[in-house]
Amino acid sequence: MTHPVAVIGAGPYGLSTAAHLRARGVPARVFGAPMVSWREHMPAGMLLKSTPAASSIDAPQPGHTLLDYCQAAGERRYESDWDVIPVETFARYGEWFQERLVPELEQVRVVSVDRRTKGRHPGGSDFELKLDSGEQFTARAVVVATGLSGLAYLPPELAPAAPDGPSATGSLSHSSQHRDLSRFAGAHVVVVGAGQSALENAVLLAEAGAASVRVVARGRGAVRFGTAPDGQPPLRPETPFGRAWSLYALTYYAEGFRHLPPPTRKFLVKRVLGPLGAWWLRDRFIGRVQVTEGKRIVRARVEDGRPVLTLAGADGPASELTADHVMAATGYRVDLAALGFLGHDLRARLAVSADGPRLDAGYGSSIPGLHFTGLPAAASFGPVMRFVCGTEYASPRVARAVAGLGG
Repeated sequence: MTHPVAVIGAGPYGLSTAAHLRARGVPARVFGAPMVSWREHMPAGMLLKSTPAASSIDAPQPGHTLLDYCQAAGERRYESDWDVIPVETFARYGEWFQERLVPELEQVRVVSVDRRTKGRHPGGSDFELKLDSGEQFTARAVVVATGLSGLAYLPPELAPAAPDGPSATGSLSHSSQHRDLSRFAGAHVVVVGAGQSALENAVLLAEAGAASVRVVARGRGAVRFGTAPDGQPPLRPETPFGRAWSLYALTYYAEGFRHLPPPTRKFLVKRVLGPLGAWWLRDRFIGRVQVTEGKRIVRARVEDGRPVLTLAGADGPASELTADHVMAATGYRVDLAALGFLGHDLRARLAVSADGPRLDAGYGSSIPGLHFTGLPAAASFGPVMRFVCGTEYASPRVARAVAGLGG
């Protein structure tokens, strides 16, 4: 019997991987709601930081880029580095890509993945999967492409203000919990963070009618914006992220990243390409959003229904900041414990390096047949895995490795 490959996730990485497997004739079952993070966990009106060149989902055949979608759908063409892409357009593009290249997508949730203990096929280790529909089946390989799901990071100093976890309707939330920011009209909101998510959410809150919006960032000079396309250095190689030799190496030679020492990889994943606001956000931000820099949050509590942050800096005494709501735009971190659908035995046996699963050249983990792509692969392949354009590097390699496992 030929056992299929299971692809868990239907965002850019899951859809791209599935399309490459399909092109190779590899039987695969693909699970998830298409582009759910982009449709439900990003604020309305958000614009992508990435350029059009960095925003196409990789396909094994031509005709499926963002520009191809725009032409087919009769939408505005996004092709210049000066063009800024609405998140709604990108979500529709991903759904179009799925309908054309992954029509067999199953919109059900994978509840658990465990090792099969009996009757493994000769080609390798089989896995037992359970779906929320009640179905159980066996796969010869599993590709985890769940994107940002379950990986929202809340700094521990904020946790006391949300003992039951961040909530969109509570005193403290994570930026991934909001689609409609109009509910904050007339409110005083503090946004914690200095990356694109923090700065853009702050702008959108101000534009939605919040009474005041303040960004709190730990480092001095932490709130920064990128360089416009005409300000890029001319004598350096082009990449989807700008002109720089380092970005060129990280984008097109990501395999070499695996061989760097773990502390170096952790540092580069965190610091390269962020935290930094997009160049086009500067004019919308300045004069509309207040900024507190050089202060770290040492405590957070709720008093009379309002969150109170205690801030401390290198100079001066601690101070307190009270708001109607605190939004933690503090990004995402890979946490294998958060991938609850993976059985305890699988998670316990996974080799970890630089805070992510240690992967081989085919994105395979220390457990034969279990592969990771997208954000969890950043610890092995670098910061390009945080962006849609990383599908161009990852997906053909994952598909080639999985196809080589036999059937």
